[in-house]
Amino acid sequence: MHYRIFETWRLVAALSIMMWHFLRFAPPGYEEVGAYLYRLLAMMEMFFMISGFLIMERYGDDLFRGPGRFRAYLVRRLARFYPLYLATLLFFCGVALAVEFGLVHTADPGRYAWSALPANLFLLQAWGLTDQLTFNYVAWCLSAEWFCYLLLPVVVLAYRLAGIAGLAALAGALVLALEVAVARGAIPFESWLQADTFGAYRAFADFTIGALVSVAVRRSRLRLTAHWPAWALFGLSLLAMATRQHAALIVGLLALAMYVAAVAERNDPEGSRYLAFLHPLGKVSLGIYLLHPVIEAVFFSLVWRMLVEPTGLVGFYVYWLAPGAATLALAILSERHFERPLGKAMVARFGRVVSEPAVRAPAVG
Repeated sequence: MHYRIFETWRLVAALSIMMWHFLRFAPPGYEEVGAYLYRLLAMMEMFFMISGFLIMERYGDDLFRGPGRFRAYLVRRLARFYPLYLATLLFFCGVALAVEFGLVHTADPGRYAWSALPANLFLLQAWGLTDQLTFNYVAWCLSAEWFCYLLLPVVVLAYRLAGIAGLAALAGALVLALEVAVARGAIPFESWLQADTFGAYRAFADFTIGALVSVAVRRSRLRLTAHWPAWALFGLSLLAMATRQHAALIVGLLALAMYVAAVAERNDPEGSRYLAFLHPLGKVSLGIYLLHPVIEAVFFSLVWRMLVEPTGLVGFYVYWLAPGAATLALAILSERHFERPLGKAMVARFGRVVSEPAVRAPAVG
């Protein structure tokens, strides 16, 4: 099942995050728009919730059916994102070397601390082990996703042992734990929706909620086919973010929007064809998200600040169309010629499930 609405929402989130990061280089006057986009960064919860939904739908029934399946599942997940992740990490290692040798200057030298490199290599930077985001700063979400992938057996076992009630109890307990951790300062953020260096724990709560929605959709007998309720709920979730409502309300609205959207698409898969034109970009949302800091470093920190802005020949809001277009083009090319071939090779080499040997019937007579 291909959920075009989910794909579109992820694309909207990736583009919004990219725009907000690019706006930091804008001249004075952008602050109000930047502040509004910052409030919408809670759309990151949707990344993790949709991930939990899709992973539960695809792997929830098969994870424990035979030897090697969990390993094969982890290899497939790594193959999906680690090649591009590693490539962007190596790029920022190059930036770190340039900073170290005085070739470029940075206002945030802690971002390129070599002591943080092992955590980045092993996807641990969002587990509360580092004080700040380092190297490719947006990649904390991949660390958080990896944490969720490793803990998928917990989610599946909760469902097998107690059904949908078990999933609901696990999700509720995780959200409550996050609220308590924030209140007591264990997670040093105003809200757990803002946690990034502790993003693994926020992500796992979202991931579990997404798995819960997946099971609820599977069981649902609702005959809804209209899409406007899902879009309306998605809009309400954005309004809740913009007006700084409580995290539980925001996540609840996103979960309800996902449930309604998935039911509608399940009942009428062709009803979302109006979104098909976005698929070439929607399928590379991860690439847009991971690559835009690379484009930012080249097009803004270097070209804009050092070459274009001092001349005043091109306005910022005209110039920023170029890095935006470059990010989209690079994400498409990367997915087609780098990520997909390398991912397939990783799965072929390490992701095979070893079949159990057949039991030979005893001879008769």
